[in-house]
Amino acid sequence: MGLCTSKPSPNPSFPPVSRNTPIHPRNKDIHHKSSSVPASPLPDVVNGNHNHKHNLDQAKGTEEKESSNSNNEGKKSPFFPFYSPSPAHYLFSKKSPARSSANSTPKRFFRKPFPPPSPAKHIRAVLARRHGSVKPNESAIQEGSEADGDGAAGATGAGLDKSFGFSKHFGSKYELGEEVGRGHFGYTCAAKFKKGELKGQQVAVKVIPKAKMTTAIAIEDVRREVKILRALSGHNNLVQFYDAYEDHDNVYIVMEFCEGGELLDRILSRGGKYTEDDAKDVMIQILNVVSFCHLQGVVHRDLKPENFLFTSKDENSQLKAIDFGLSDFVKPDERLNDIVGSAYYVAPEVLHRSYSTEADVWSIGVIAYILLCGSRPFWARTESGIFRAVLKADPSFDEAPWPALSSEARDFVKRLLNKDPRKRLTAAQALSHPWIKNYNDVKVPLDILIFKLMKAYLRSSSLRKAALRALSKTLTVDELFYLKEQFALLEPNKNGTISLENIKMALMKNATDAMKESRIPEFLASLSALQYRRMDFDEFCAAALSVHQLEALDRWEQHARCAYELFEKDGNRAIVIDELASELGLSPSVPVHAVLHDWIRHTDGKLSFLGFIKLLHGVSSRTFAKAQ
Repeated sequence: MGLCTSKPSPNPSFPPVSRNTPIHPRNKDIHHKSSSVPASPLPDVVNGNHNHKHNLDQAKGTEEKESSNSNNEGKKSPFFPFYSPSPAHYLFSKKSPARSSANSTPKRFFRKPFPPPSPAKHIRAVLARRHGSVKPNESAIQEGSEADGDGAAGATGAGLDKSFGFSKHFGSKYELGEEVGRGHFGYTCAAKFKKGELKGQQVAVKVIPKAKMTTAIAIEDVRREVKILRALSGHNNLVQFYDAYEDHDNVYIVMEFCEGGELLDRILSRGGKYTEDDAKDVMIQILNVVSFCHLQGVVHRDLKPENFLFTSKDENSQLKAIDFGLSDFVKPDERLNDIVGSAYYVAPEVLHRSYSTEADVWSIGVIAYILLCGSRPFWARTESGIFRAVLKADPSFDEAPWPALSSEARDFVKRLLNKDPRKRLTAAQALSHPWIKNYNDVKVPLDILIFKLMKAYLRSSSLRKAALRALSKTLTVDELFYLKEQFALLEPNKNGTISLENIKMALMKNATDAMKESRIPEFLASLSALQYRRMDFDEFCAAALSVHQLEALDRWEQHARCAYELFEKDGNRAIVIDELASELGLSPSVPVHAVLHDWIRHTDGKLSFLGFIKLLHGVSSRTFAKAQ
């Protein structure tokens, strides 16, 4: 829910409707929560001849028509070059690969695989809604699309404990003002301090009626949102949280008042897109706050332009992240499995029910694409169509203005929108990308990814460590930049080495209460191998480089060939199949001979190039199962 008071012009001008007219269809939230707010998403090109009436029968008909079209192989969609069945049945019929988490949200269960699809809205409908002539929740997916199986009890919330333990003195401290935003589960009002040093200072208050909390999930979402806002304190690009209150009827979340409006409105006021330099400025602020959240073990799960507000109407005002209603705590080696977020910004792995912080970076990639060209990378008339596009389609970089933009800008967005989360940049890595790293002396923050990679390295065989060392020697200056920044943040001693103590100190320096909730300190125990030894920069590069991310580069094969040549000179040795299986920690029950046979040269018994590549990735039993 937006915390801004910006209001559109009372007399908007409507562009003529045509096939090539940019429109702003309503944002499609996969799961509506207490803080969602109706807001127009972003410009895109579609057929302007839409029926705007929203009801479930029509939506169902649209879905059936789309499904029947998918069987018509001879036709081409005017919107997508492919037809494929909705991912819903596949996604929900297979067992989730994600491990359950004791501290994550309960799994959402829908009466239908996805909430009913809703037709995209033309800009006239969007602007009318934003001007108040349409009821705010008119086109929202109904609350009934999510259920916890309680039937009638679930509809009223009967029997649920709606006591949060918050202060009950809201009325004595704040004077509630006019409503400035409304969502499906609540609304936002301006308010003022009644007394004390802050008397008269304006704040934003998110009001969540307890009557809307009809499921245990809805109650837990509110409880967790407050916990995360309270824990993530002190970052310049995070909305300031003051306190949470409750009474018999409502929960009140008091936050900083941001009068500059949504990033979405700022984009629209600029004609739908930014210059590269202005886009960099926005991206740096978004990446900074998201990398901060990820280091603390918090994944936002609903990043979109509507959830970033400017503190003032000044062109250079600060950007603040808001709306942590869908956020969750996640351990570094943990996966989440509930499908939440907003359809246009949801990552492919979220639809596959196995994701972590990388899903936020995908959403940032969508925002970056929009900032630079004024259109969404994935679009469809229905939510199921959007999901198919996210899973199957590739964003276009051939149409204007992309050819006129810098190659670094295109590469930046492509690396954020990689469908494989292992190959996607982290938020901290994105800040070290050539497109951004030299802009206004940007600082690269500590990245939790290096600790995950170091953990895997320390558990690797000596042969794999040698392979990784060879690969690290092929890195370019740009690729080494991120690793140098991370190593410096660990504050090595005068000899240029780090130990487990350096890692602990670096994390403590950046720690908030959220880090305790995500159990990152427990994860550090897996790095105990560093307790009695030190690591220099060369070994750190081998330990902290991501093979999967290097694989995403156009020059990957060149890297791999050069690394193999180095490995041949210093590291490769004769090895028998059983020894290699033991080196890789494979179970004796795994039939490895058929697979490993191609990994070892017949001439001298050493690793082949294929074996070298497999060794770099590490091997799991799944690899062998696929190969049989």
